[in-house]
Amino acid sequence: MEFLKKIEEKWQKRWEEAKIFEADPNPEKPKYFITVAYPYPNSPQHIGHARTYTLADVHARYMRMRGYNVLLPMAFHYTGTPVLAMSKRLAENDEELINDFVNVYKVPKEKLKEFTDPLIMARYFHEEIKEGMRKIGYSIDWRREFTTIDSYYNRFIEWQFNKLRQKGYITCGSHPVGWCLKDGNPVGQHDTIGDVEPEIGEFILIKFKQGKTIFPTATLRPETVFGVTNLWVNPQARYVKAKVDNEEWIISQESTEKLLNQNRKVQVLETFLGKRLIGTFVESLVNQAKIVILPADFVDPKNATGIVMSVPGHAPYDYVALENIKKEHEKLKEYGFKPEKIEQIKPISLIAVPGYSDIPAADVVKKMKITEQLDPKLEDATKEVYRQEFHNGKMKTNTGKYYGMSVAQAREEVKQDLVAEGKATTMYELVNRPVKCRCGEECIVKILQDQWFIDYGKPEWKTLAHKCLNKMEILPEELRTEFEYVIDWLHEKACARKSGMGTKLPWDKEWIIESLSDSTIYMAYYTIARHLKKCQIRPEQMTDEVFDYIFLGEGNIYKVAEKVDLNTEILERMRQEFLYFYPLDSRHSGRDLIHNHLTFMIFNHIAIFPEKLWPRQIVTNGSVMMEGVKMSKSFGNIIPLQEGLEKFGADPVRLSVLSTAELLQDAEFNPHIAKSMIDKLEKLYRFAIQITKIRNKENEKRQVEAFDLVDKWMLSRLQRRITDATEAMEKMSVRKAIHCILYELDQDLRWYQKRTARKHKKDSVKKDVLRQVLETQILMLAPVAPHICEEIWEIIGKKGFISISPWPKPNLEKIDIKAEESEELLINLLEDTENIIKVTKTKPRKIFFYVASAWKWKVYLKALEKSMQGKIELKELIQNALKVGRKPKEVVKFAKKVIEQIKTIPEKKKRNLIKIRGVDERKIIGDAKEFLRGRLQADITVYVERDRGIYDPKRKAAMAMPLRPAIYIE
Repeated sequence: MEFLKKIEEKWQKRWEEAKIFEADPNPEKPKYFITVAYPYPNSPQHIGHARTYTLADVHARYMRMRGYNVLLPMAFHYTGTPVLAMSKRLAENDEELINDFVNVYKVPKEKLKEFTDPLIMARYFHEEIKEGMRKIGYSIDWRREFTTIDSYYNRFIEWQFNKLRQKGYITCGSHPVGWCLKDGNPVGQHDTIGDVEPEIGEFILIKFKQGKTIFPTATLRPETVFGVTNLWVNPQARYVKAKVDNEEWIISQESTEKLLNQNRKVQVLETFLGKRLIGTFVESLVNQAKIVILPADFVDPKNATGIVMSVPGHAPYDYVALENIKKEHEKLKEYGFKPEKIEQIKPISLIAVPGYSDIPAADVVKKMKITEQLDPKLEDATKEVYRQEFHNGKMKTNTGKYYGMSVAQAREEVKQDLVAEGKATTMYELVNRPVKCRCGEECIVKILQDQWFIDYGKPEWKTLAHKCLNKMEILPEELRTEFEYVIDWLHEKACARKSGMGTKLPWDKEWIIESLSDSTIYMAYYTIARHLKKCQIRPEQMTDEVFDYIFLGEGNIYKVAEKVDLNTEILERMRQEFLYFYPLDSRHSGRDLIHNHLTFMIFNHIAIFPEKLWPRQIVTNGSVMMEGVKMSKSFGNIIPLQEGLEKFGADPVRLSVLSTAELLQDAEFNPHIAKSMIDKLEKLYRFAIQITKIRNKENEKRQVEAFDLVDKWMLSRLQRRITDATEAMEKMSVRKAIHCILYELDQDLRWYQKRTARKHKKDSVKKDVLRQVLETQILMLAPVAPHICEEIWEIIGKKGFISISPWPKPNLEKIDIKAEESEELLINLLEDTENIIKVTKTKPRKIFFYVASAWKWKVYLKALEKSMQGKIELKELIQNALKVGRKPKEVVKFAKKVIEQIKTIPEKKKRNLIKIRGVDERKIIGDAKEFLRGRLQADITVYVERDRGIYDPKRKAAMAMPLRPAIYIE
């Protein structure tokens, strides 16, 4: 392990000294521009973060080896509330956070006092994260580093927002947003604990009356109002009678704050426990039915109004709660109910659903064996019923004028009618609550007045976004529909707030642009960042006209430069560098950012840049799990990256986070995987040393011996592995590539070494094959495990850096189908024989192999040809077989077996066998007798099934099939 760390330090230093990852425009090389989300410096990165960033780095290293001039830059996102929230919590002596900082992140306790200044905290973790990125070996061009509060960057974002406003994409008005009461700010995904995007839903408040008092029940399914049997109230929660606008309402105490923040006038008249309402009746304004109020502990007073209408025929929660309360006679008597009265309440059927009874809720509850109202399976039951009813349901006759409508149509029409008639109103709520701000406060929905928004709802903008998406490569492709959904779903997004770090709105300095809005086109800024520092340009010189010229080519360079006293050569250099590296070739990020940042990136690029400069590719990946739970600061199950690197080393960590899952899947990290990777790399290192010794021993003798079949097989397999690994890397299927490079190629190599262990030949042939394998293997492994591969590259006498050496290409001349089929025959034969020995528990002295006759091969090859043309006809196959003069009974039996065997053969193998017209099984096994004797510890004899003088006491020979010799053991 220690030697791995020394290797890492050695090569990181050499890379830095040689500046091999600094990318400048080079007209003679094609460029490739990759970015990955810049991190928030509010805590150290952990191993969970390493997956996304390592994927981006592997991609960059791979493209570099493919001959591209690759730019992979990095910056730091100081904007918004993540840093601010952490700083505030420390100032408030948050014990949990202090414990994390000291015991998990290993921050010196005396340093925490300084962290009450958010800027000091950000700078501390900025350097900590950067150091971790260096130690894990990311191939970043650090000359382009910046923070989102740099003066230059502020000017860039001001330019971006001026452009958006000029094009009509920025509006000011009222709109519901996720809101933190404590911070007094809108909240987005990056402002919440666990990075949860607040999802706002419009609830319909259907009114029920008790005298002059209104009971507003919140629902997302207004069409079910015809099936209400009762209302639910939490007897232990606090409710209020309040004057809301011009009506008197009964609502939960918690809902008053929410209604106030949605621009309603609320005056609380009295407060009381919900149990006071139990047993009273309300009247439905829809059908004038008398509805009883029943107790339910599952009613959450923090959700909407805290009063729920019960539709047990179509809502599994309501069905189970009603069935439960019918059995609680003592509880009913406590509230003054006669149990038999409650037992008379029956679910009302109002939606017909194919495949379900009149009461779909009951069907699903019984199917899932749910009996208690707190059973977590109720969530799945609810989703099933709602989904089936929404897509397949039709309204019944008891719904009046809505009879025959689909549920989707009825939902909208019932809502419009009830609101128009004053029988319902609306309220916004977070449908995925509880969502907590990073300060710890639970978020609500607020309708903001005079708030600045980016209007992602504009139809013409959405059309362009779809056009851009259609031209882009999305990896994995399965996520394209998710992007399409988000583009269609997006609407106005609050883009500024009154507090936090960041760029002020250029036309309204009271507002600061929030973190998901100042991080959408910064990829363009990377292309010029190094010039701003190097040329000592002043921030005030970077006017909108300057940015217009650099990024859009607008304006006269001489007039623009003269106006701000800027050298035209510097200005043109920035313009040309931008044009060289743009458009962005690949954007890497976690899947959780599809719903905001990644889609915002598409919208903002098409708003500002011409079509030829739109982004080309997005690569997204899943999370990293620790014992089945997402690795996250909020879940307390993280391993800080630098701690992981210290414990396991850079290359093992890189391999561990990428080898257990493909892009769409969540990866599992555990120490056992990391340790197994250490073992793998150490084994590879020892193999390299071994190859070097062989080379020294031979004293670089010239190769004179020819390759035999097994040598050709190994080199042929090597070409196949190059092809497979390259195809996988092109699609960023890095797990598949690692499996191919480290495991499948190793499997081939182990077989080759076993086959050649007993050969009486000079080491030079074997050494040459092993050298080719090793050299190719480390070239393909270099993007993932660069440190150990650089070291081995040097050990085997190669010059320069492996990191910028060409990626291997398959040599088609070395692909030998006959050698591959021959060795596969031996592999299968050995496995079959060992299985027989294991099952029979015998210790063999002699083993006899019987290979198929020539006539069987003729029929077999004919059958292969027919199968490639379509279905094999047994009759036709038998007729062809009889032509070779065999007995009909023997032919029929063989033909049937051939048809069954060929069904299991892959198309590629069929083509190969037809091409080489089979293999000489007797010769192949005969040539390998010494090898087989050593492996099986028995004498080996090979016969063709019709040989004269054949030894076949058990009549096994007749069972021989092409590529499946019969076996007899004594």
